Formats: sequence, C-alpha cells, structure tokens
Amino acid sequence: MKFIGIVGTNADFSYNRQLLQYMQTHFGPKQEIEICEINHLPLFNENIVKQPPVSITQLAAKISSADGVIIATPEYDHSIPAALKSVLEWLSCELHPFNQKPVMIVGASYGPQGASRAQQHLRQILDSPGLGAFVQPGNEFLLNYVKAAFDEQHQLKDQQTISFLESCFNNYLDFTTLINQKYQKKVTQLPQKSQITWNGAYDVIVVGFGAAGATAARFAADNGAKVLLTDVAPEGHEGGNVRYAGQVVATGTDYTKMLSYYKAMLGSIDLDDTLLQTYVQGMINMRSYFKNYLDVEPVSYNDTYKNGSHGEVAKGLAPEYPEFPGSDTFDLSMVHEGFFDAALWKNLRKHVVDRTNNIDVWLSSPAQHLVQDPLTKTITGVTIKRNGQSVNIQAKNGVVLACGGFETDKQAIQDYLGAPHLAPIGTLYNQGDGIKMAEEIGADMWHMKSYEGLGLLSGMTFATHPGERGKLILAPWKDLYTGSIFVVGDDGSRYFREDEANRHGRLYSHGTWRIPTAQDHPYLIFDQVQFDQFKAAKQLPEQDFFERVIQAANLPELAQKTNLNAATLQQTVADFNTFAKTGHDYSQHRAAKMMRALTTGPYYAVKLESGMLNTQGGPRRNANAEILNTQLQPIPHLYGAGELGGANANQYAGGSNLAECLIFGKIAGENAAKEKTTAVSAPTTLNTKVDLGSNDLAPEDSLKDISVGVNQYLGVSDTGIGGQVVVRVTYADQQIKNVEVVKQSESEDVGKAAVEQLPAKIVAANSYTVDAISGASASSNAIKSAVKNALTKAKATN
Repeated sequence: MKFIGIVGTNADFSYNRQLLQYMQTHFGPKQEIEICEINHLPLFNENIVKQPPVSITQLAAKISSADGVIIATPEYDHSIPAALKSVLEWLSCELHPFNQKPVMIVGASYGPQGASRAQQHLRQILDSPGLGAFVQPGNEFLLNYVKAAFDEQHQLKDQQTISFLESCFNNYLDFTTLINQKYQKKVTQLPQKSQITWNGAYDVIVVGFGAAGATAARFAADNGAKVLLTDVAPEGHEGGNVRYAGQVVATGTDYTKMLSYYKAMLGSIDLDDTLLQTYVQGMINMRSYFKNYLDVEPVSYNDTYKNGSHGEVAKGLAPEYPEFPGSDTFDLSMVHEGFFDAALWKNLRKHVVDRTNNIDVWLSSPAQHLVQDPLTKTITGVTIKRNGQSVNIQAKNGVVLACGGFETDKQAIQDYLGAPHLAPIGTLYNQGDGIKMAEEIGADMWHMKSYEGLGLLSGMTFATHPGERGKLILAPWKDLYTGSIFVVGDDGSRYFREDEANRHGRLYSHGTWRIPTAQDHPYLIFDQVQFDQFKAAKQLPEQDFFERVIQAANLPELAQKTNLNAATLQQTVADFNTFAKTGHDYSQHRAAKMMRALTTGPYYAVKLESGMLNTQGGPRRNANAEILNTQLQPIPHLYGAGELGGANANQYAGGSNLAECLIFGKIAGENAAKEKTTAVSAPTTLNTKVDLGSNDLAPEDSLKDISVGVNQYLGVSDTGIGGQVVVRVTYADQQIKNVEVVKQSESEDVGKAAVEQLPAKIVAANSYTVDAISGASASSNAIKSAVKNALTKAKATN
C-alpha cells in the first residue's frame, strides 16, 4: 500500500521527522511511505480559500491518491503545532482530501508522555466537519524520552519499542484495508521491484582516490570494514588534486579565534553551524591528527618559515586574510619541510597500500551510478565500469563520494561558474562524475559557483590546449606587472589591477575579495622596451615564454592577430600612457611606479587563461559527512568528503581544502563503516562470474620482468609522486654510462620533464647529486634516489 507521512512541524530538526523516516525504512520492503514536509506551506488565509496555493493543492492530491496518511506530531503547549493546524485548516475548507481517509497518528516528545495531549487534540480535529478522517482507534504510539531513543544511525534502539510500533502499524494496515473496502476504494498494489544483480560486495565503497578518499578508505578499514576504493584515473595518476597541491594543511591554535576567522571569510554566506564547528575543531586538533594518524611530527609553517630561520618563502600564505578577526591563530601543518612535492599525498597513499588486506583499489574504474533502493532511498551500491564492462558492486554499510569537482567538465564550468573555460592546474581526472551521480539520486547541491584559483597575476596561467594542465607559476615575476605592460580582456580593455597580489585568484573588489570574471581570450600586451626587459632576464619562470609571443608592427595589426577590438585596444594603450605620465591609474589603480608608457611599435602579446585549482560545488552534507536530499535530510548510507561539495565558500584560506579532506574523510569513513540494518525493498542476486580483476595496488615484484645486461643494475625508489620509480643504470670503470627510467608513474607534464631530462644530467655529472628539474623536484628526487640505490648495488658488486 501507498501512504503519505506528514511531518507535523516546520522545524529544521525534528525527532518526529526522524520517526517517520525510521518507519519509511523499517516498513519499506512491503509498504511505501512518502514523507511530506509542511515547512514550505503558507499560513492559512481564509481570504484566498477559493484559489488555494499550488503547494496546498499538490499536498491534497497526494493525500487523495494515497491509501492512508500517517501524521507524526510533536506537542507544543499541550496541543499540536500551529503549522500543522494551519495545514489542516487549508485541507478542510475547499479541499477535503481527508474525507474517509484512514489515518494513523504517532508522536515523539522529550518527556514521559510522548505527545499524548497533542495526539488527543489531533484526533478531535481530524474528526471535525470538513476533514472527516477515520483515525485508527485503540493504537497510540507515543515515543517518550526521544533524545535517547535513536542510535547514531537514526535507528530505534529498544526492541520492545520496535515491537510495539510494528504491532500498531500492522493493526493500521488491517484498519486501512477495512476502511477502503467499506468505501469501495481500491487499495494500491505496489509494483514489483526490479531485481538487482550484484557482481561483488563490500562493506564500504569509496569513490575517488585523493586525500579525502584515501582518508575515508583508511578509517573505514580501521573500523573493521572491507573497503573498495575506486578511481577513474589510471595507475600512477591517482591522487586527485592533493598530488599537485602545496601539501599544507590549515591549522589553528585557538578555537574561538579560528571560528571567527572562518566566519569572516564566509562573510554573508551561511554555513551550517554544527558543520562549521566540527570543521574548525578538526583544524584545532590537526597537529595531534598528524602525530596519531599520519605518523609524523608536523612542521609548523609559522615556526619554521614565517617566524623561523628559513624566512618567509610563501608571503601572505598564513594568514591569507590578516585583517580578519582571529587571523593570528592561523597556521599551516606539513608532513616535512617543503611545498608542492606531493609529500602529504605519498603519506596518505602509503596508509592505503599498508592496508591492502582490507582495502581493494581499482584504478581506471570510473563510478557511473549510485544504486538506490526505490522505496527506502537507501544507497545500496555503485555501478562501476571495470575492465570495459559495467558491474554492480554492493555496499552493505555505506558509500563515500570523494571524487572531487568538475575542473575538466567544460559544460559544467559554463553552467555553474559562468566562465567560457578555465585551465585546470590540478588533476585532469576531476570530471564532475560525483555531481552527476548525486543529482540522479536527489541530493541537494551547494556552493556550485565557488572555485579556487592560483598563479601569476589574478590566478592565471599561460593559455593551454584542451586536455592540458595549466602550469602553476608562483615564482616572483615582476616583469609581468612592472613597466610598459598590462592585461586586457576580450574587448581589449583592462579589467583588473595587474600589480595586486591575488589571494587564491581573488582580488580586492568593493569591500571583499572576488575572482575576476574569466575572459575567453585575455592577453598580456607590451612594447619593445618590455620585450627587451624579458630578454635581459637571466631566467624566466616559463621556459617557453618567447615561443608564445605574438608580434605586430602596430596596434591594429596586433588586434587583428589576437581577436581584440582595435579601437578599444588603441584607447586602452592611450589611457595607460596617460596614467603612467600623470602618475595616477584611474582605471585599475595600479601603483604609478609600476607603470611606464608604451612606445610606438612594435607591440607584443601573449595569450593567458584563468587557472583553476578546484571547484567547491557538489552535494550538500552535514557535520556527520552525510549527504542530504532536497528536504535537507540524510540520504541513507551516503556520505561525502573533500572538494565534492566542499564547505568552503566566498573567501578561501590556503590549506583549508586539505584540512577538510582529512577531517571529513575520517568522519565519513568511520560512519560509513558502522554496521547497519536498514531494510531494502528490491530483491537481489549475486553473480560472481564476472572477472573484476585484482587489487591494482597489491604488492608485486616490480623488478621481475625488467632485464639487465652486463654492468647494469636496477635501482628502486618509493618516493615518486605516482609511487615506485625504477631505473636501470649502466656502471663501469667508476663511470655512470647510462641511466634509463624503466618504470614510473609521475605526472604527465612536469614529472615527464624530469624523466626525460634528468638521466642525461646524471650521466654528464657522473653523479646523482645534480640539480632537480625546475618545477619537478619530487620526481627528480625520486629518480636520484633510485640511481643512488642502483649505484649502491653496483659498488657492492665491484
């Protein structure tokens, strides 16, 4: 049968709502209960009863078509809430859906009487003319002391209470059948549920092998779960954005100050108080987290760099917003001294590899859909593309979505961010899959327009080709904003202050910090003097800079080559020259000492692109890492962590995303691992004949298939960004004759540069102690470590 369950309050949190949700799940396999909220319904107004609001008529239609109605009411002032009374007044005036409708009343209260007086009043109201409902007699389910009645998974704890509820509900089923038969109303026969065939089963499935996913999988395993960790990236490219991040984690020393700091960054953006408090408390405890769970003594950015002997190597990083209250408590934690070297990622990855008895890892295996029970809405598993075929994998206790944002989904970037395109600076495998899967099962979305940038100027990079990562350039490069040079947008006019340091892509704008509107084809514009200034530099942070330069004899020709408006570009140059000569930039307020008037031709341009570290948008979640539906209620067995539906919005402090991955990854993993008894309605079968392959990170002999000749030795290092690096070194007469990288999974851009260039440098120097390749220090160090390992073997042999 089909029932409507009405939550008898408009409160955001209600134990009566929780009671209905329990009934929906507990009785779901045989009976369907659709829960309806009244928190969006208007107050009863007798002046418009002839044309009631659409929301009222929609509720009336649902009640009319249902076999019965279950009302869960709290007790306010010895009666039902005013919001519920208002709804019933709407439904007794012109609309009469309760007429001859069998009704069951349940109630929950903090005290001993279990909303008994409210139930008594509700019975009287439902019996009044205009309503004419038939209320189930002799069965009063009163849930007293409700605060202690449910466990952490929202299940009733007391078996006697469950048995009594089952008895009342079974009596209600009989009562409903009798009433509908008497008034010749056909009882709804629920359709046969389609059978689900499972191809494998785990306690927990974690989607996404980045910082959040690795953390969730690790803590789920530590809490007794057998875990599947699946990722779309191929072997060696797993890691999401954490492998490309700065490896710094937001940390605080004073809870009250840290809470004030993060509230100031949120500004006018509302965030669930409990979630924010959990987040901040996690950052306050971050140093203990590093010691207890990452097995390292954390390095403090403030103590080591900002205020320490190393000097400040990342100016403005901690705190990023020193003017905000509480900023003096902000710090960053690192697993060792160093930035952008994947050290944190390698630590997290190792914790997964160390648990291969409890965690299976599938790579090149994208999750396609969440499997949701059609009646109880419980997430029961995931459809995954594995070895070229789609398979259904059951998750007995929970699924964690930790698969990042939509940095490489151009359509989503245009739809949600309003940008024509953005250059991804992190992973190329964040394709928005988690958002699509969450939307399919009715998750609520938040922070869809929020994203973080970083890099030169306003968080920019040099223009990329589709499918390429943007190069992250953080090295000081004053030539880009000092002299006869500026940036223009699509029409040839300037649109931001070039000499202003960005805060994760944000520049100051009318009282706050915002990411400037992304342009389709922005350009650096400069003259011959500036070009000579570039030429005179000893080294540029971008080695291919001069290959990118477009030259033109005059401005109209340059406008034609860059698809800019010629008249606008000429006016921009004229204005810039005036500002430089008068000493005041009336357009963007750039410092006069940073400006020099452009000379008369030739002119130059270099195409730029707005960069993007990560998006924040995705399914809304609460402090328990539970993903919420559009009624802001938890979707059973579904959890989220990391940048997919991140908590950060508005201003952003560096290290906050990684902190969120660690904090909520742990919460999600632990909660997903808890054993659950939620019933499902769809019949299932198990088909284990499909070849799913083995654990892609299972221990293996990485050297067994690599041949060696005379005077050749294999060297191994486990410090690569993508895991193991193996080299074959030819060594004779105390000379390194050749170095070959025979196995590696480093990143496809800067890591590739180290693989291609470093072996020749080692041979030329006859030593592994050579300078690292610029921008690829982690990969360079792994190769050098492997060569050292090989030379140790060679010298021991000789």
